Amino acid sequence: MAKKDLTQGNVTRTMLLFAGPMILGNLLQQCYNIADTLIVGQFIGANALAAVGSAYTLMTFLTSILIGLCMGSSSVFSYYFGQKDEEKMKNSILLSFLLIGATALVMTALVFAGLDLILKLLQTPDELFDMMHGYVFVIFIGIFFVFLYNYFAFLLRAIGNSVTPLWFLGLAALLNIVLDLIFVIVFRWGVEGAAAATVIAQAFSGIGIAVYTWRKEISLRPNIKKADFGKPAVKEIVNFSLAASIQQSVMNFGILMIQGLVNSFGPAVMAAFAAAVKIDSFAYMPAQEFGNAFSLFISQNYGGSRRDRIREGTKSAFRVSALFCLCVSILVFLTAPWLMRIFVNGSEAEIIAIGAGYLRIEGAFYCGIGILFLLYGYYRGIRRPEMSLVLTILSLGTRVLLAYLLAPVPAIGVYGIWWAIPIGWILADAAGLLYMRFLSVRSPESKASGSLPR
Repeated sequence: MAKKDLTQGNVTRTMLLFAGPMILGNLLQQCYNIADTLIVGQFIGANALAAVGSAYTLMTFLTSILIGLCMGSSSVFSYYFGQKDEEKMKNSILLSFLLIGATALVMTALVFAGLDLILKLLQTPDELFDMMHGYVFVIFIGIFFVFLYNYFAFLLRAIGNSVTPLWFLGLAALLNIVLDLIFVIVFRWGVEGAAAATVIAQAFSGIGIAVYTWRKEISLRPNIKKADFGKPAVKEIVNFSLAASIQQSVMNFGILMIQGLVNSFGPAVMAAFAAAVKIDSFAYMPAQEFGNAFSLFISQNYGGSRRDRIREGTKSAFRVSALFCLCVSILVFLTAPWLMRIFVNGSEAEIIAIGAGYLRIEGAFYCGIGILFLLYGYYRGIRRPEMSLVLTILSLGTRVLLAYLLAPVPAIGVYGIWWAIPIGWILADAAGLLYMRFLSVRSPESKASGSLPR
């Protein structure tokens, strides 16, 4: 697919056409673990469901470091693409690949070296320890493949190609499901079989998209002989990549801390949380990916000095996201018990009731998380990634603090964890919108020229 210039054309239509494949791709990416969860929960049992669900939270936290680095780098790529500065874009591609690739290798070594300690810190119950250890050990063989797919997916999206990553991800998701059925049901390899299916699928998508990009997008190949390893170039990549990575890892570290608190309530709550989180993530994932697409739209137009399109695109994005989140909130709230039965056997009444309670609380506030994703994307796009990090810390800090304060209260219990999450979203939204207003007031000329502070 040819590169797409996001600085031209109808604003809303351009964003939606660009975001569509990204949204579908991210939903498919959720299928990696959802397939594991569904098949494990139905064919192995509640303990296996709890182990895989808890491992998913750990996996998401660690891989979020790599995904954040890739996401931050893509802001630099899209900015220079909007500026039509091919040489600087190629140089940033080379520098970021070396940085993130090395990080992936170091992470792999660290995870295997400290796996037992990590599981103990998560307060993993004794009856689930061996099962969770086996799943995580296999799943993290695929860390480097996670890096490959996300790096080249974000690179292609930065130049307007959101369709090609979707093809590779779709095929990988299908492969993952087929292998899950074979390894778990036919071969009876247990949770390790589910993990192996995921790793093989990740390898397919990562290697496949890397080979495609190298062969088909010749204009993106960096020239090592002309590479600029000077301090300004390296600093730019490190600053943007690190800010986005810290944002993503802080977000998921907060979730990991919540997982540890959830684990203290026992296997029934763990299983309910494991299933409910999959539904929750699947429900608001389109809003999250729309926020990422919005960020690249803003970044290209910021690089191309199209401040009028930034202003118009921001208004349009908030309307689209709010409408979507409202519809999903109603759907999840009304169907929560039936959604839980997708992952949990109907005879597990306690698990279904706990999970439905979680979904109804979170589902009522999806507009809050939808706005927050747009704010993250907006500040990355106007080259203020540090503000996205501030909002993440505010949201997650509130969530963790309230959860640990409320959960021990007997009259509140686990519902204190559930309510802490939307409260964190709302506080971060308020801060992000106030700061956006502050920027416009500080730069009143933006109302006439569409300019934004640099």
